[in-house]
Amino acid sequence: MTIFEKIIARQVPAKIIWEDEDAVAFHDVNPQAPVHVLIVPKTVVPRLTDATDDDRALLGKLLLVARDIAKKLEL
Repeated sequence: MTIFEKIIARQVPAKIIWEDEDAVAFHDVNPQAPVHVLIVPKTVVPRLTDATDDDRALLGKLLLVARDIAKKLEL
């Protein structure tokens, strides 16, 4: 199980700022910028090169979630 799967399963603590049935967003524990948020799909897509056409809607949704979080955090 990956660290992201453990965060989704609440086996590892995280400062979650957004979640729905498809994805979860949380602050990085080792930020590389003043605001560093990770948005992780709940469906495992190990690498972008592994994504299929079936993942198209999910991947697009992740971009819209990033937009919404940026607005919420006034970035």
